Amino acid sequence: MGSGSEGPRPPQADRTTAGGVRTGTAAGRWVLLTTVLGSAMAMLDSTVVNVALPRIGSDFGAGLPVLQWTVNGYLLTLAGLILLGGALGDRYGRRRVVVVGVVWFALASLLCGLAPNPAVLIVARVLQGAGGALLTPGSLALIQASFHPDDRARAVGLWSGLGGVGAAVGPFLGGWLVDGPGWRWVFLLNVPLAAVCVPVALRHVPESRGPRRTGRFDLPGAVLGALFLALLTYALIDAVPLAGAAGLLAGAALVLVERRRPDPLLPPSVFRSRLFTAVNVVTLCVYAAFGGFFFLCALQLQVVVGWSALGAGAALLPTTALMLLLSGRSGALAQRIGPRLPLTAGPLLCAAGLLLMLRVGEGAGYARDVLPALVVLGLGMVTLVAPLTATVLASVDTGRAGLASGINNAAARAAGLLAVAALPLLTGMGPDAYREPGEFDAAFHSAMLICAGLLVAGALIAWTAVRTPARPERGGPECRMHCPVAAPPLETGRDAA
Repeated sequence: MGSGSEGPRPPQADRTTAGGVRTGTAAGRWVLLTTVLGSAMAMLDSTVVNVALPRIGSDFGAGLPVLQWTVNGYLLTLAGLILLGGALGDRYGRRRVVVVGVVWFALASLLCGLAPNPAVLIVARVLQGAGGALLTPGSLALIQASFHPDDRARAVGLWSGLGGVGAAVGPFLGGWLVDGPGWRWVFLLNVPLAAVCVPVALRHVPESRGPRRTGRFDLPGAVLGALFLALLTYALIDAVPLAGAAGLLAGAALVLVERRRPDPLLPPSVFRSRLFTAVNVVTLCVYAAFGGFFFLCALQLQVVVGWSALGAGAALLPTTALMLLLSGRSGALAQRIGPRLPLTAGPLLCAAGLLLMLRVGEGAGYARDVLPALVVLGLGMVTLVAPLTATVLASVDTGRAGLASGINNAAARAAGLLAVAALPLLTGMGPDAYREPGEFDAAFHSAMLICAGLLVAGALIAWTAVRTPARPERGGPECRMHCPVAAPPLETGRDAA
């Protein structure tokens, strides 16, 4: 072809190489748009569905177990498969796996929105969680791999800040949708987001893969992990002791399999770090409390206090707003004083916030009763989350940063899953409890005491086991602003490019 003749212009994704995208350029804005939209789908889902639960139960004439499975069906596959999702992105391409995850998530969301009965809704939620497991670890990995090293910190800051805004308005948006066009639009909203995200990703985002792409996937480990969580959840929600025993057997088999595999998803060697193990136990305690609280709080505000879905969703804004505004400062403070004090004080503040929720019952006022509790809870989460993530990353060598973060994220989601399953059983909630304000109010108060106890236990473990200041090699986790309440932020490996 002569110099005066030009062939078809190649797509932007072919002209922009991984690791070379700069912020402030068109290519950089396209990558940010893709990752913000993709992560927003999963992030919104984790905040808006709780607000819709009473209306879902009312429309289907369903009992409390259906509401539990509506939440836990999603958490089950997300927690069980999130490590596998990250490994698939490293092997087959992060952009490819994110695109598959977005399409999968959107189709499952469409099925949720069109579900004719509770069984279809729960199955769709399980499928949605699997899509989330492909999507969630890939968004930050794409940022790390696509941008030039000099621009990565700024790109991650923009991504987390924009995502934080989305998480903050999620409950408000969910309440507006439930009270307006209906709860089904909480799920259908994901379809137009995906319709924008997928073509932008295919045209403008460069492909990248992990540095190690050999060996077999640990499918047995992933299956056993998901089976362990599924059986325990079933045992707790439906009171089936045999399922619980089978779940414990699956957990024991998981430990044996992971010890023998050459490249396990959950390497036992990472738990040789006492600090890593201790911080993950703290994570289990605090995120079990958070998961139980946010599941029950949305119901309490609507069933007992009598607020609309919009009112209940808007009421939760202070918690995520505080995390958006103050997480960066909290992380910087923890770098100066070490993680022991924040990891102790944070859960105690959160416990105080939940104890203040004991004042929230019939006739409660927002400014007098609800707002003080949520502000104290939010300040506690601000104090806790960034130091927890930094300590997890500092407890392992640099090459295992992504693995450590993934395990910690999965542990948090599993803790929330089990709390949603266990708290109604422990507090004596019957299938129709959410239709009886008096019965639900009494159970809610008992649940807040249990959750506060879990937070105090987490604080005691942190004070006892986290003894030395732990600082990551590069000054802390790059994801400095964090708003999602379901799990700590994911961090990719340092060699993501």
